[in-house]
Amino acid sequence: MKKFIMAIAGVVMFAGCSNFEEINTNPNTPTQVSASMLTTNIILSIAKYQGQDSKAYITENALPKYVGYANEGQLSEQYNLIRTSSFGKLTILPDIDKMLAFAEGSPAEESYKGVAHFIRAYTFYLTTMDMGDIPYSEAGQGAAGNFKPKYDTQKEVFLGILTELEEAAQHFQQGTTFVGDPTPFAGNPEKWLRAVNAFELKVLMTLSNKTNDADLRVQQRFSTIVNNNMLFENDTDYFGLVYNTINAHPLYSTNDMFTGRTLVSNVVIDNLKALNDKRLYYFAEPAPAQITAGYAEGDMQAYNGVNPAIDYATMNANYGAGKYSKINLRYQVKQDSETRRMLSYAEQEFILAEARIRGWISTGSAEQYYQNGVKSALKYVMNTDATYAHGNAITQSDIDNYFTGEAAFADNAQGQLEQIWMQRYLLNFLMDGKTSYYEYRRVYYPEFPVDPATNLNVNNPNDLPMRYLYPTSELNYNSTNLMEALNRQFGGYDEINQIMWLLAN
Repeated sequence: MKKFIMAIAGVVMFAGCSNFEEINTNPNTPTQVSASMLTTNIILSIAKYQGQDSKAYITENALPKYVGYANEGQLSEQYNLIRTSSFGKLTILPDIDKMLAFAEGSPAEESYKGVAHFIRAYTFYLTTMDMGDIPYSEAGQGAAGNFKPKYDTQKEVFLGILTELEEAAQHFQQGTTFVGDPTPFAGNPEKWLRAVNAFELKVLMTLSNKTNDADLRVQQRFSTIVNNNMLFENDTDYFGLVYNTINAHPLYSTNDMFTGRTLVSNVVIDNLKALNDKRLYYFAEPAPAQITAGYAEGDMQAYNGVNPAIDYATMNANYGAGKYSKINLRYQVKQDSETRRMLSYAEQEFILAEARIRGWISTGSAEQYYQNGVKSALKYVMNTDATYAHGNAITQSDIDNYFTGEAAFADNAQGQLEQIWMQRYLLNFLMDGKTSYYEYRRVYYPEFPVDPATNLNVNNPNDLPMRYLYPTSELNYNSTNLMEALNRQFGGYDEINQIMWLLAN
């Protein structure tokens, strides 16, 4: 009898073991990757700031002269020294391929294809804008054994980007709502379509020096998008992220050694004063010395920007004497001080205004586009926490009556363009320093203070550098293709003042 019971127990145990993996699976842990899970990370690779910390964020905003940095040492980027960029963004490409494989046959397959092309286009855009020629046609082929991709010319990369965006638009036109979207679009294919078109306008304006290139068809592509009338419609439309307790603003910190010693530049403060623009009170803190001198915090004269080209020791001494305005306290103490906007209605309208002046489009007026952009930019700031506006919050009346004095639309094309470029620069304050750096290279406006005595760009002490260097790892692992790219672009010399195809006339 005892042997019989043991035999039955063995059968039961064997049966139980045959289903061991099922009964030992944690129901709260995903065991399969889905298209939606991959999509979230893929979108965040662009929508979320990818830098390591608040100092990295400040660094990105120092090169375009938004800030100065009075901290533990001289910040190289403030004084125009930049080094290597990275191909790190391209590591998302295999995940995009996997997402498409998982999405095949699903009801939202077309939308996932749209996401794939949009993120690929944005990824390659950011990478080529830093360095010039980059791997494109063979990028992301490591799984297939190609660990040494060739470098495509920058023109070929831009042609690929434009093609990817046009394909993204086609897929979103046929798409349905999809899962896994961390942006405010919430998977809405129409909103994504509008973002794709807004981004293509931005890319085409980046190519403003290449309007004579028959392959690019810059003006034709631009006017076609505008005529299709599927763009951002108002100031609530943007591609980006909402910051919160889980995903805090990069400058949120209680560490005064970093965000608390970031100074607003005179490029920002002086132009806001000239425009009588109340964004000043949301961007900056009053200079302590000016408060001591009797100015109220709601008085524009209480704000004083740092010359970002000033000698570091002098800047530090003046900072200690309270002569400069620091960045607004809200950046340091609020996790959700503002939303992250990589593409916005305001920027789109500024791009349309410039295109109208250049004669790329015949619809609308440049002045109306300009005013649309400014009003949207002001409303966006107005909707942030007015507690930090130093008693001088933006009102709707301020927005309605903004366009007087320096803000009134100029009566000549060059003056109009400079107003548009300035407003686009102010729009991106502590939001998108890279775009403002790229724009400076394109139009050289606004004028940035450069002192040859302090400029760390030793090969061109009168200007900013024009590009980042290629990753040093390429010399070790892909040197043949790297040298081929350097030889055809820059005579074999990888240097920060070399002029890439995009910037050459």
